[in-house]
Amino acid sequence: MSVTTRSISQDHASRGGIAVTCAFFAWGLWPLFLRPLHAVDTLQVCAWRAILGCAIGFIWLAWRSELSKARDAIFNRPVMLRLVATAALLIVNWGVYIWAIANHQVVSSSLGYFINPLMNVLLGVLILSERLNRLQWAAVSLATASVAWLTISTGEFPWVSIALATSFSTYGLIRKTAAVEALPGSAVETLFMTPLAVGFLVYNEMHFANVLHHTTMESFMLLMFGPLTTIPSVLFAYGARRINYATVGMLQYIAPTMQFLLGLFLFHETLSSTRLMCFIVIWIALAIYASDSWLRIRRVSAMAAQR
Repeated sequence: MSVTTRSISQDHASRGGIAVTCAFFAWGLWPLFLRPLHAVDTLQVCAWRAILGCAIGFIWLAWRSELSKARDAIFNRPVMLRLVATAALLIVNWGVYIWAIANHQVVSSSLGYFINPLMNVLLGVLILSERLNRLQWAAVSLATASVAWLTISTGEFPWVSIALATSFSTYGLIRKTAAVEALPGSAVETLFMTPLAVGFLVYNEMHFANVLHHTTMESFMLLMFGPLTTIPSVLFAYGARRINYATVGMLQYIAPTMQFLLGLFLFHETLSSTRLMCFIVIWIALAIYASDSWLRIRRVSAMAAQR
């Protein structure tokens, strides 16, 4: 590899790392954007997020002259069916997350996204018939034991955490098999949500007159949902293609870590000793999982270098 080629490759990787980091930082700050909307109905927030995200997505596609990619996804039946399924999963994920932030469950939501990578591993076994090594089994077993312990100790199933982890992991699994790029896929997903979202908002305005009557701050935050939904997703898609997957895996913990710290220190949510121990066990499981991923990448790189 020439010096020039190596320099270009390193520059692409550097830009990719910055883009992915920015995406996770943006997602980590979501509680700050959602907390001012605590008085707005959760489904209304989801509806506005879908409509405005759809608008921004298609404007972006038009600017890039890529509207044909969205059209191809819509008229490709296998891709279309997958995007319908992922749109439904996003509605569940958004709804639970927005409800959690409004109801002082920021720490619980962060736990869900800490569990998410381990849920991905478990789905790979159950759905894709993938085989786990000992370290991966240890990580998944620790996470499962931690959730079971939390449920038994508190007498309450951590449904917010499990719903977020399950919906987002399943979303990722289905999107992985959909032959469509990130931006057109995201635009089409929100396009499928938009008729339901518009219908819901019209119904609420006709019967309850509570859709267009918000404070100035609430109206501003609702309007921000378009760029806040689309820009981090595009940054992530751009960066993930330019850095190795192990790096992406390490960076993905930025968002739930920020959410955890915001919930604890800014929103002053309580953290019992039982929940703290649960987090510690989950972090140990993540450390095992991350170490295994890093070791496997090193082995693959070493084998490639010997060829």
